[in-house]
Amino acid sequence: MRILLTISYDGTDFCGYQVQPSKRTVQQELEAALNAVTGKQIKTVASGRTDSGVHALNQKVHFDYDGTIPVKSFVNVLNSVLPSDIKVINSKKVASDFSARYSAKRKTYLYRCYISQVENPLNSRYALTLKTAPNLEKIKECINLLVGTHDFKCFLASGSSVKDTVRTIYEIKVKKSGKNLDFYVTGNGFLYNMVRIIVGTLLAISEERLTLENIKQALETGERKLVGKTMPSKALCLYKVEY
Repeated sequence: MRILLTISYDGTDFCGYQVQPSKRTVQQELEAALNAVTGKQIKTVASGRTDSGVHALNQKVHFDYDGTIPVKSFVNVLNSVLPSDIKVINSKKVASDFSARYSAKRKTYLYRCYISQVENPLNSRYALTLKTAPNLEKIKECINLLVGTHDFKCFLASGSSVKDTVRTIYEIKVKKSGKNLDFYVTGNGFLYNMVRIIVGTLLAISEERLTLENIKQALETGERKLVGKTMPSKALCLYKVEY
């Protein structure tokens, strides 16, 4: 049978999700825990890879299992052996042709910012400190350009071999509460560092270091230098995956 896990992790001390030789990754820890509790060599498939330092609130992972552990019991059984920075939130049986990766329709990432002249140690582990409040009206104007189906080549960081750079952004929300400023980006998929570059672009527009014309030209030409910088990974979290 095929089982779908919902897992949450603090990505600070991981070199991303995917297994890498001689590096600590989420997939390596999760598969080690599965192998320990089942006595089998189990391979997992995630909804997508998160990069080094990126967190997840609701990452989805499937695997195939033919043993005797009840489906719902995987939550407690796995959590008893997983490290403190990864936990299983839910476990359920899914159809044999379901794929955590290929069945996903929409993903939402959350990028957290904190407005303060001085970094707060309790916030800075998971949020980017901004010394001044951004201009939300300018940011919303830029969002209007980004929502929709575009060739997002200009929002692709170097080091990626992906050939198809067309993606659909369904929605970008900006929520401000006190000193907290959260960016929610929902799309059908994302390029390498795409969300972090989108946030960098929105902040650059707010600070008038870029113009809307720069963004229009970037989408037309694919020129990376016309959009914002890649923001730190520590403030990014995989928030939701929808099927």
